[in-house]
Amino acid sequence: MLTQMRRTSQAVLIILYVLMTVKAFEMEIIPANKIVAQIGETLILTCNTTGCASPSFSWRTQMDNPLGGTVNNHRTYSTLTMDPVSIVNSHDYLCTVFCGAKQKKEKSIKVELYSFPSDPVIEISPSLVAGEPVTVICKIPDVYTSYYLEVLLKKEERVLHEKIFYEHDSPETKTVTYSFNPTAEDMGKEITCLAKLIASEDFEPKERITAQKLNANFGPQNTIITASPGNSPMEGDSLKLTCVTESNPPPQIAWRKHLADESIHHLIENNVLSIPHAHFTDSGLYICEVINLATNKTEKATVDIVIQGAPNIAELTIEPSTTVQEGENVSIQCSAESNPPPKIILRRKSDSADMGPYSEGRILHLPSVTFLSGGDYECVAENKFGRSKSEITLDVEYGPKNTMISVVPATAVKEGETVTMKCTSSGNPAPVISWKKRKATGESEKIFKDATLIIHDIKSQEMGLYECEAYNQFGKEEKAVKLLVQGMEKTDQMIPLIIAFSSVTAIAVPVVAILIYVSRKAKINGSYSLVKALRLKV
Repeated sequence: MLTQMRRTSQAVLIILYVLMTVKAFEMEIIPANKIVAQIGETLILTCNTTGCASPSFSWRTQMDNPLGGTVNNHRTYSTLTMDPVSIVNSHDYLCTVFCGAKQKKEKSIKVELYSFPSDPVIEISPSLVAGEPVTVICKIPDVYTSYYLEVLLKKEERVLHEKIFYEHDSPETKTVTYSFNPTAEDMGKEITCLAKLIASEDFEPKERITAQKLNANFGPQNTIITASPGNSPMEGDSLKLTCVTESNPPPQIAWRKHLADESIHHLIENNVLSIPHAHFTDSGLYICEVINLATNKTEKATVDIVIQGAPNIAELTIEPSTTVQEGENVSIQCSAESNPPPKIILRRKSDSADMGPYSEGRILHLPSVTFLSGGDYECVAENKFGRSKSEITLDVEYGPKNTMISVVPATAVKEGETVTMKCTSSGNPAPVISWKKRKATGESEKIFKDATLIIHDIKSQEMGLYECEAYNQFGKEEKAVKLLVQGMEKTDQMIPLIIAFSSVTAIAVPVVAILIYVSRKAKINGSYSLVKALRLKV
C-alpha cells in the first residue's frame, strides 16, 4: 500500500512539472487598446497568439460593419490591413482566436481617425489699403477629428479671435473670419493663424501655423522694359526682354506682340521673355502688361525690337508655274528678309555679258515667253551686312523648231553607195522624229522611225523625195530632201550592146536578101511560099 501511494505521488509531481513547463494559451492585439491614425495612411492591426500550435482567427467590427480592409492569416498571428485608412474605418475591431475545439480568446481595439494634411491658408480681403477696413480669413483644408479643432487668429502676440470646432462627420475645410480697421502702425506686422488639432484625450495635439504680413497694396507703377543686348540685335543672337515694375502684391505679367495685321499675339506670362535665336520675324512692337489683382490696376510698357542682319531669301517662285507653254505670261517673284531692307535683283543667270531679262525689284515680268526664255534665273538680295543668292529654273515647253536634214555624202550619189540622212529638230519635250518617202502617186509612206536613216548599197529605184517629220504634243514640223541616184558609166554599158548588134547583123543580112528574092519571085508567079522559095534558092 505504501509503495502504491509513493508511485501515485510521483506521477502527480511529473504532471505538475509538465504543466508548469508548457506555456498557457494567450493572445494580444498590436497596437493595444486604441490607435489614432491619419486618414490616407496605411494602418495594420496584428492579432498575435502564444501557447497554441494551430490557432484560427476571426476579425469583425462593431455592429458587424464591413471591415474595410484585407485579412491575412499566418501560423500564429493574423493581420488586418487598411490601405489607405478612411473615415469608414472608425470602429472598434474585435479579433477572436480559437485554439482547438474548446479554447477561445478575443480582444478589441478602438480605431480613431483624424485629418490634418496642410497648413492654414490666410486671405486678406478686400485689398489691404491703409485706413480701409480689412477682413482676415483663415482656412484649414480637409480637417477632421473626433474631438475638436482650435483656431487662433493673432496679430503679432495679441489674440484677435479664437474659435473651436467640435466633432464632425467627414473631412472638410474649416474657416475663421475676423474683420478690423488696421492703422498705419499695423503695416508690416504679422497676422498668424494657429490651428491645433486634438484627436483624443491622450493624443498629443498637432499644430499647424501660417503667417502673413500686413502690407498696403499699391501699383503697378513705373513699369519699364529692358532689352539685352539691345533693341537692335543681330539675327541669331540671344534676345532677352525683362519687364520691371513696382507693385504689391506681385502682379501678373503678360507679354504680347503687335502683328502686321494689327492683331495682338499672346506670348507668355512671365516677367522675362527669352528668344534664344532671334530671327527677322521677331522684329516688332512688344508689350508688357502688368496687372495687380489686389488693387485692380493695370499698366503697360512697350519696346520696339528690330533684328538686324544680312538678307535671307524667304521665297523665290515662278507664276503660274515653273513649267509653262510658249506664249504664256510669266512672273518671277523674290522676297527676302533683312534689316536694313535689302536691294533685290532678279535676272537671267548667264556667264555672258548679256544677262537677258533683268529687274531691280521683287518681280520680273516675262510677257509671252518663247523657248529662248527658258533657263535658270537668280535672285540676289544685298544690304550692308552681306548678300544672299537663290536660283530657280523656268522650263518652257514648245513644238518642234529649226528642223534640218543633212545628207552624207551628198544628195546625188551613184548606185551601190551608202547614204546617211540625219534629221535634227529642237523642241520641249524633245521631238520624236520619223522618215517618209514620196510615192509615184504623190502619197507619202512611213519607212523609218529614228533621227538617222542609213541606206546601204543604194539602187536607182530608191531615189526620190524623202521627208523628215519632227513632232511632240505641241506641234510638228516637216522638212524634205530629194535624193538622186545615178546609173553606171555609158562606155561600160555599150560594149555588150555593140557585140550583140554585130552578131544580129551578121545573121540578119542574108535573111533579108533571101526574103527580097522570094518576094520578087512571088509577084511573077502570083503567089508566095517561103518553103518553095527556100527550095528554089537551094
